Amino acid sequence: MSGPLEIALLVAAVIVFTPFSGWVKLPQPVVLTIVGIAFGFVPGVEGPSLPPEWILPIVLPPLLFAATQRTTLTEFREHAWEVLLLAVGLTIATTAVAAVVAHSVGVPWAAAWVLGAIVSPPDPVAATAVARRLRLPPRLVTILEGEGMFNDATALVLYKVTLVAVVSGHLSVARTGLTLVLTVVVGVTIGYLLAQATRLALRWVDDPYTETTLTVLVPFVTYVAAERLEGSGVLAVLILGLLLRNIGHEATTSQGWLLGRSVWEYADFLITSLAFAVLGIEVTKVITGANLSSETLRLAGSVVLAIVIFRGLWVVFSAWLARARARRQGALIPVGWRETAVVSWSGMRGVVTVATALALPHTVDGGGELPWRTELTVTALFTIVATLVVQGLTLAPLTTRLGVGGEDGSRGELTKLRERAAAAALDFVRGEASADVAPEVREAAVLRYDGFLASQKAMDRARRLEPDEERDPADELASLLRRATDVERRLVLDARRLGEVSAESADDVLRDIEARALRDFG
Repeated sequence: MSGPLEIALLVAAVIVFTPFSGWVKLPQPVVLTIVGIAFGFVPGVEGPSLPPEWILPIVLPPLLFAATQRTTLTEFREHAWEVLLLAVGLTIATTAVAAVVAHSVGVPWAAAWVLGAIVSPPDPVAATAVARRLRLPPRLVTILEGEGMFNDATALVLYKVTLVAVVSGHLSVARTGLTLVLTVVVGVTIGYLLAQATRLALRWVDDPYTETTLTVLVPFVTYVAAERLEGSGVLAVLILGLLLRNIGHEATTSQGWLLGRSVWEYADFLITSLAFAVLGIEVTKVITGANLSSETLRLAGSVVLAIVIFRGLWVVFSAWLARARARRQGALIPVGWRETAVVSWSGMRGVVTVATALALPHTVDGGGELPWRTELTVTALFTIVATLVVQGLTLAPLTTRLGVGGEDGSRGELTKLRERAAAAALDFVRGEASADVAPEVREAAVLRYDGFLASQKAMDRARRLEPDEERDPADELASLLRRATDVERRLVLDARRLGEVSAESADDVLRDIEARALRDFG
């Protein structure tokens, strides 16, 4: 079966099984991995094939940049203690624990450290999907997403410096330490410089399509530039994304910002989905093609057990430190024992572990085969599947049983912020005394914001009505708005079909309708 056909079938599987995962209330990564495993048993299916050295430069920049667009430096600072303990402390410690366990069953130290770096970073996709569906506290979601973003950077830096030792055949503590420092400094510097250059370019460009093209290309350029200069491409993209997240909206047009956000959300979704499907195919190839010895299975089982147990111990210890710190500062307790249990069990491995395992080179500097490559790959894939299936399928029931989920506090925050923004704009319009603004123009602007504020307050009152056993006002409101939007949409489409209006005018009105629908009910 040809590569393009396989990719087309994988995309079709994503289209079919993503909504299916919502219907059966299972994390999408788990469902797609199972689909990939089944797909791998189809005769002739090999899965998309890329040279190992292409995998990380293609997969990582869009995933990391998209992750930075879901958080801000302000949110990170608010939860920096918890995030850094998990994303940096836990990742380094897990790498060490996995390396020690692997070495204890016969893996050389250099290869053991590479394996530790591969399996150390959890993937936030499955955990945050459950967190949002069960309406977990926003603080908990921020911690999980922050961990997922920064632990990728930590693990990939460790992966790069330890892989150098394996490929070169020499494990030197001094050399590895120097490489680590150089990698971090160069990566951060490249990310900062290209972020500033991109900001200047965005202020100069005033076309939404050019802005979006620029923001799509820059993460790849940043990653490759940092890697070519012996730095960390991952850290460079992370710094780039966080800095552009802070200034991107101010430096771009409204249409460019919305278009760019849509592009990155879709890229994140598609690459992540395809990665889990490919993971399933690779697992099938390992099951059917590799000579799985008892030593390899023992290695894989020992590593999985060690990292799952160690995560639980580390999270409990981190929560204890956070509570002690909060008491000393007279602050609120940041994480309760129920939230601690949820975070402990949110250690599913995913895309980064897949990418780094498949990106292992086949040869070393001398031209020989990379030692222990098969064992490292098998252990990495086994770790992903074991954590996805066991933790991924039980996280939602555990969260529900512990009663961590609750009301969606973000809805009230969202409504208040919209009202504050509209009220500020209304005050500006009413106070605008420029002679070149006609009274009729000012009145039109006032009516627009007045109407929006009145609509928001009415919607908020409807959402806050107490639901009875048969009717939920919030659901009724969403249903009514959807049906009303359908009426608007049909009228515009009919007018375009009958030639009553131009296609351009119809598209402009449809864009307004869809934007309002997205704002009102998602």
